[in-house]
Amino acid sequence: MKNIAILGSTGSIGTQTLDVVRANRDIRVLGLAAGRNTTLLEAQIREFRPVLAAVWDEHAAADLAVRVKDTGVRIVSGMEGLLELSRMPEVSLLVTAVVGMIGIRPTMEAIRSGKDIALANKETLVTAGHLIMPLAKEKGVQILPVDSEHSAIFQVLHGEERRQVHKLLITASGGPFRGKTRNELAHVTLADALHHPNWVMGKKITVDSATLVNKGLEVMEARWLFDMDISGIQVVVQPQSIIHSMVEFEDGAVLAQLGTPDMRLPIQYALYYPERRYLEGERLDFTRLKEIIFDLPDMETFRGLPLAIQAARQGGSMPTVFNAANEMAVGLFLEERIGFLQIYEMIEGAMCAHRLISSPDLDQILETQRETEAFIRKEWAAQI
Repeated sequence: MKNIAILGSTGSIGTQTLDVVRANRDIRVLGLAAGRNTTLLEAQIREFRPVLAAVWDEHAAADLAVRVKDTGVRIVSGMEGLLELSRMPEVSLLVTAVVGMIGIRPTMEAIRSGKDIALANKETLVTAGHLIMPLAKEKGVQILPVDSEHSAIFQVLHGEERRQVHKLLITASGGPFRGKTRNELAHVTLADALHHPNWVMGKKITVDSATLVNKGLEVMEARWLFDMDISGIQVVVQPQSIIHSMVEFEDGAVLAQLGTPDMRLPIQYALYYPERRYLEGERLDFTRLKEIIFDLPDMETFRGLPLAIQAARQGGSMPTVFNAANEMAVGLFLEERIGFLQIYEMIEGAMCAHRLISSPDLDQILETQRETEAFIRKEWAAQI
């Protein structure tokens, strides 16, 4: 039996991770953590009987503890609760499926405790990759990517010489607004943005896909995961989401990982790496697939991607500003308090106002996040 814990067990990746656990029956879930959805968390506790469950809100945790008293599962709360769950001695792998920078400290705690990381939290490497990757190397733990694009590259590179890689090609569906003009984007609604053509994801990530911010975060993450300069990472639009990403080698060969858009595949690959297992689900039928379409991303209209690349090239604390501003802007968009294009305005405004820290430590990263949030609250006070 492999013992795991899951940060973000009630979200899209967390629930699909538990689907993989149900199908295989040789993984034991010892820890579960959630933000607000204690109803679903209670159901998960009763099904999987972990040793420990964490809830971000202290009052919600106290209420849940009363409701699950009969199970014997201990309930903890807040950041201290997440850290305790991350260092559980019996756990060998932590699935980090929370959204946002809240995942950084628990991930680092798990690495220090010698646990492998199944990483679905982009913000961890985007803002603290310069801290995370050296720490993982020092502790001898694996960072196993769960995002479909990074998993695709990881699978392609299995058994290959990293020094022979020439370019990483990260694919993007283009999201729900592919082909729209900037004028058209000024009038899109929240419901429009949440209607992704291929993937079923959480609301925040779905909006990030619509702005192409998500692809920018993936470029920044790939830089650290695969030790690749930003200049060697290219984004290509592949609207069918059949090719999940590609690697070009120095001899010109391009290897790709293909499959149906099903997040259970990269999740299962990370949980059992390097073993592959049977996975129920739809298969690609090449007798029916007439063509695979490619296009260039529209960097003029969807400014999330070029702003992310700019932040990555500046480095230091700038990716934290980019990410923190986006988190706050998307939150306001989800509350329908700002328009779609204002997400870009908030990100760019925060980046322009920031004084760069060249090599921030964890405290400086978290302080940069707070300063960025304070800047947006001040500059856009009318909307907030």
